[in-house]
Amino acid sequence: MTTLTHRGRRAEGRGADRRPEEEEEEAGEPGQEQPEDSKDMRLTLMEEVLLLGLKDKEGYTSFWNDCISAGLRGAALVELALRGRIRLEPRAARRRSLLDRKVLLKSDAPTGDVLLDETLRHIKATEPAETVQTWIELLTGETWNPFKLQYQLRNVRERLAKALVEKGILTTEKQNFLLFDMTTHPVSNANEKQRLLKKLQESVLERWVNEPQRMERRTLALLVLAHASDVLENVFGSLADDKYDVAMNRTKDLLDMDPEVEAAKGKGTEMIWAVLAAFNKS
Repeated sequence: MTTLTHRGRRAEGRGADRRPEEEEEEAGEPGQEQPEDSKDMRLTLMEEVLLLGLKDKEGYTSFWNDCISAGLRGAALVELALRGRIRLEPRAARRRSLLDRKVLLKSDAPTGDVLLDETLRHIKATEPAETVQTWIELLTGETWNPFKLQYQLRNVRERLAKALVEKGILTTEKQNFLLFDMTTHPVSNANEKQRLLKKLQESVLERWVNEPQRMERRTLALLVLAHASDVLENVFGSLADDKYDVAMNRTKDLLDMDPEVEAAKGKGTEMIWAVLAAFNKS
């Protein structure tokens, strides 16, 4: 779905009897924050992906980006998994691949986020369960089944932008585009976006461990989702050429890893790798 490109020089149901191989990720109790997730201003992965994709002054995403909608839906699944609401079904004796395993409900406790809770209700109400790839398609509205259009998350970017306005990170303006007026959301709190960019840049430049299982889960997730949403260039675009090349090469090494192998290594990261596998297949 998306590819890493290098710029030119300065160009613009738990069971007590589970076998060890069936262990699923444990993201803590529902609603319990992980140490790595503690921030003064907590943003969801969906909000962070949108923030990375927004043009700071213009307040909208690139008109040419046809990946971010699906990327935001993948972010919802990862966020729910990290918060302990959903998981992948256990690996069976046949060692089913990540793309064949269904998304199962762990807890229907509300998250407090409207979009996440809407996604959670859809997953809870669906029988039989669906795979990660199918859920991304359903939440995006890319289905030919009229009976499943009800699962589409609508107006996601606008709803996320309004949430970021409420958090004081974006503002709301009207811009005229010759034939129509459009509501835009320029960045008003540059510090928050710079914090996010710095976090991701440092993760591959200063704190690079070359072992995904040693990375903070939300950082790993955000790199995967930035790639899936085709906004990775926005993350590293401000770097000097030499650092840009290092950052892109290391990220490419990360994204080229086998999701099946890495999911088996890193506890609590199966949904992240399943989302990457889904986008790799698309």
